Amino acid sequence: MPEYEFVDVYVPRGVSRKEATRLLTDHAEYGHWELDRLRINRDGSRRVRLRRRIIRQVRATW
Repeated sequence: MPEYEFVDVYVPRGVSRKEATRLLTDHAEYGHWELDRLRINRDGSRRVRLRRRIIRQVRATW
């Protein structure tokens, strides 16, 4: 079963949808993050949970 690490990103309500998209795209492109969960609050702010897979290196036994 794969292991993931998570990061929570808070996007305030004053940030436009286009800017939020650009922010999340940068995280995905340069940090190899993918969207796990998006929550839009009543005040318009967004809480985003991103995840990326942890790849464990297996030690070679010769």
